[in-house]
Amino acid sequence: MRARTTALADGITAIDTEYARPQQDASHLVVEQGRAAFVDTGVNASVPLLLEALEAQALDVGDVDYVFVTHVHLDHAGGAGLLLRSLPNARLVVHPRGAPHMVDPTRLVAGTEAVYGREATRELYGDIRPVEPGRILEAADGDTISLAGREFGLFFTEGHARHHYCLHDPASRGVFTGDSFGVSYRELDTTAGPIIFPTSTPVHFDPPEAHRSVDRILAHEPDWVYLTHYSRVGPVERLAVQMHAGIDAFVAIARRCADAPDRKRRLEAALFDYFLERLDEHGYEGDRDSAWHVLDIDVRLNALGLEVWLDREAKTRAAG
Repeated sequence: MRARTTALADGITAIDTEYARPQQDASHLVVEQGRAAFVDTGVNASVPLLLEALEAQALDVGDVDYVFVTHVHLDHAGGAGLLLRSLPNARLVVHPRGAPHMVDPTRLVAGTEAVYGREATRELYGDIRPVEPGRILEAADGDTISLAGREFGLFFTEGHARHHYCLHDPASRGVFTGDSFGVSYRELDTTAGPIIFPTSTPVHFDPPEAHRSVDRILAHEPDWVYLTHYSRVGPVERLAVQMHAGIDAFVAIARRCADAPDRKRRLEAALFDYFLERLDEHGYEGDRDSAWHVLDIDVRLNALGLEVWLDREAKTRAAG
């Protein structure tokens, strides 16, 4: 399989990691004055594609200084350990809450197996390789990291996951947002541009923090956001309005379905209906099956995440 890449401006290349389906999950390669960094890695099976994209830039594995993982969910960081074995000079930049899981991925894998099942987890992600502690650089909120003089600003955005940061790149007037600015798939673009949805993937969805994360990204006044799902989109201010509305809609859907005996099924149905309504307003001309093909993973995972959030809310109320 050959790497599918998209050359963007400012030394940035989007690499399709081929996770789940084409154009579902992207790694971004940033090149500055002969030095390189990856932002998110995809899974183990993605690693040869990332190395091929690096070679296509006439770069050697020794030219990579950093692997940034916005958070440690396996579609973003599952390939990090294996990738680093091919990159002798690179350091892994990770949120301090995520760093222990990169050194010992046992609990991370167990949590993923709880969502997908053991067999599916192995099929999707392979054998997750640990990262040597000495190769990890723990990010702090407000850190600046230089790639051959290109300054990246790191800031925490913990509404999607407690181990999440974003990466401000003034050189591209952009922010690499992981999942903190939602998902936007190119198959759903219309003449109105891209459409964006939040993601409440298990287990840390926190609506107030999710709103704050969007606002922290906006505060950098980016022209673009670089999403892992999927790549560069704008204009950012318009999409931020969609994000805030979507977070509130997810909360309303969750509360409406909270006491249903078949809660998971009801959540999935309500989420997909919401997506279809939004797509219709956006001018999407595909049919229901086409939309489901693009969004089925998000529908299922968002429903699971909302269930976890509802249970956590119920425990908090009971304790109070």
